[in-house]
Amino acid sequence: MPRPRHPSRAIELAIQEAERRGWRYIEAGTSAHAWGRLFCPQTDRTGCQMSIWSTPRSPENHAKQILRVLDRCPHGENDNG
Repeated sequence: MPRPRHPSRAIELAIQEAERRGWRYIEAGTSAHAWGRLFCPQTDRTGCQMSIWSTPRSPENHAKQILRVLDRCPHGENDNG
């Protein structure tokens, strides 16, 4: 089953970049505000993760936050080294 698309275009593009870098999406479950979670390629408990909000105050800022987390993750395939 394919991943649902996020309603915000900016956030959806950031999620697609995360998937390109090997991160995986997991549905949020029962959380009231989270749309889903992203997990880095490190599959044990030391791996990075981030909540994706369904309706953030500023979708553009949330998308930038996702990209910052991707860039700072020491476990994945980063473009910067």
